[in-house]
Amino acid sequence: MKLIVDTNIAFSAILNSTGNIAKILFHSGPKYEFFSCDFLKVEIALHLSKIQRLTKLTEGQVQELINLVYSKISFLDEQLLPKKDLQKAFDLIGDVDKKDLPFVALSIHLKAHLWTGDKAIYRALKKRDHRYIIDTSELLSKIRI
Repeated sequence: MKLIVDTNIAFSAILNSTGNIAKILFHSGPKYEFFSCDFLKVEIALHLSKIQRLTKLTEGQVQELINLVYSKISFLDEQLLPKKDLQKAFDLIGDVDKKDLPFVALSIHLKAHLWTGDKAIYRALKKRDHRYIIDTSELLSKIRI
């Protein structure tokens, strides 16, 4: 199964490297392929000091965790996504959160499930019958880690 990792999932894996999200990302084996947009790296970089403050780890330790998370994900440049996929993403969630448009567009483009912990995005996509959406509890029910 292809999974699109959004920023809040990556952020959670970095903040709690032994939690369920990190376990899925680090230990789910070849059954899952993880993808994301380059924008995820931008957002993580913007919150680097917050991550370091919350984890109480050194800058080097935080960077190691970030690198570990990134090593599990194949990144794609969201600027290369077809305009039709971006437009469809906008139609689905443009009124909810425009920052998540690249992730939704990537899920449309790759026909992959968007893995998110963002309840507003999840509810909006479910309500609008977007079939490529999954949250952590649904994912946990499908796998053994």
